[in-house]
Amino acid sequence: MDREKPADDFELLVFELAGVRYALELSAVREVVNAVMIAPLPDVPPVIEGIVDVRGEIVPVYDLRHRFGLPARPLSADERLVIAWTNTRLVSFRCERTDWVAHVSRSLVDAPDSARSAGRHIAGVVRLPDGLVLIQNLDAFLEAAESAQLDQALSAHGDGVTA
Repeated sequence: MDREKPADDFELLVFELAGVRYALELSAVREVVNAVMIAPLPDVPPVIEGIVDVRGEIVPVYDLRHRFGLPARPLSADERLVIAWTNTRLVSFRCERTDWVAHVSRSLVDAPDSARSAGRHIAGVVRLPDGLVLIQNLDAFLEAAESAQLDQALSAHGDGVTA
């Protein structure tokens, strides 16, 4: 009998933002660090909070609160930064806390409701024993124009950081 993990099983990093639980595929997560001061970056889209230095790498900070229409919140020392890969760049985002790693089957993930405006930023919804979790799609977080504007701002920053 084969005891390997089924091919459709995967892991999610579960995190909380404004009282709502979200998740990101663990394979995309590089690390979770304590929040640090976010430096402003001129001429970026409103969904970019700024940049942080992660061991010598300049990393843009996505503003999930702004994208999801939540009120802004000052940076708190007890927040976390999730550092993750998209298809094109290393990014980060703030969250109030990271909960745990959940092991789920892809067959249990429901497609997001395409009628909702945030649907394109959500890769799916999974039911865990203690409630629903929205799975993030960081690859779709930025519109094409926003991505181009971020690339231009990062290039102007002088660090040669581009997608």
